Amino acid sequence: MSGSVSDSGSSSPVSADDLAAARERLRQAEEAVDAYGEDDARAVADAYDAATDLLSEYEESATGTGSDQFRAYVEFQERFVSLVEDLPDELPTREAFEEANELLDRRRLSERHFEQAREVLAPARDAVETLDEREAAREHLRETRRVVRRRLSTLADEIEACERLVDLGEADLDAPTDELRDPIEAYNDAVGDAFERCRRETSVRDLLDLVATTESYPLVEFTPPPAPLRDYFAAEPVGTESLGTVLDYAGYSRSKLDHYVDDPDRFRREVATRETYLSRLDATPLTIDWPPPVAGHLRRRAGELVAVVARFADESVVARAREVRNLTFRDDYERLRRAAVARAELTDTERERLASGAVERELAARREERDRLQTALDAEPPEE
Repeated sequence: MSGSVSDSGSSSPVSADDLAAARERLRQAEEAVDAYGEDDARAVADAYDAATDLLSEYEESATGTGSDQFRAYVEFQERFVSLVEDLPDELPTREAFEEANELLDRRRLSERHFEQAREVLAPARDAVETLDEREAAREHLRETRRVVRRRLSTLADEIEACERLVDLGEADLDAPTDELRDPIEAYNDAVGDAFERCRRETSVRDLLDLVATTESYPLVEFTPPPAPLRDYFAAEPVGTESLGTVLDYAGYSRSKLDHYVDDPDRFRREVATRETYLSRLDATPLTIDWPPPVAGHLRRRAGELVAVVARFADESVVARAREVRNLTFRDDYERLRRAAVARAELTDTERERLASGAVERELAARREERDRLQTALDAEPPEE
């Protein structure tokens, strides 16, 4: 008996019935071995394997004529007779081995005799097949359990996605989300302009010091400047230049660079190799995404932004950061945020599915399937 299961698609997922069928297959296979007797089945299987190995080993060399064939023939008969004589008298199917021995006890052997011997040993092969089927049934059950667990994992993701859609579908899509968007966009524009001025007008030394201070503010996620770079700009006169000027220098030839820095080779070693880091320094870590996060997170982040922005921007930009933080104290903040998330994330198709009830039906079906599979898996005995 053979079988396979698959969780490759929702059209034919693994079911609780698959698990029950795999368990029943193993039960029947174990009963067949028990009926044979575990020790007897293994003893017969070992004898059968030994006999068929001898048949395969000598089928070519012990047939035909010639001195080499005769030596192989004698050796084969001695080994086969010894194998049969050593079998316990009470071994099931012992008569099949004796019959095969008698069949092979002749002055000359042909390939037809070897084939006939295999046929005579067929009753013993049943023990091999019984043991093989039990092992195959065990592996099939193990694989079915694995597929069920994978399906449960997939269902958990699908249920979570459906629940999120249902949650978004309950949002008030007519809510005035501009009351959140306008202050956030105004802050983002202001802080972007302020940081760009900082890039143009502040020394690269002070700019990197500013970025380094944000390590104390985990919600302002600048990549810290490499320590060798900060040390270089802190010690060298070129550190008083703006970031834009330093980036221009990085593109100069060595001979041209010699007019602007004391040690062109060190500049190339410390700065040019880190040009990508410097060129990517912008206001992105200081801006707020749309839709915004939940109130508690935005409140904490905006508080850190106020502290950081105050280090390089004028009060008007800091005031806009405070205004964003104050949004989180509105009683309707979460309602407006959920509406913004729903507008941003729901596609037209998802809105149609929500309106038609398709999402709720899918959610109910997935939960029912999950419960059936989990119940079936929980009822399984511990794996061997």
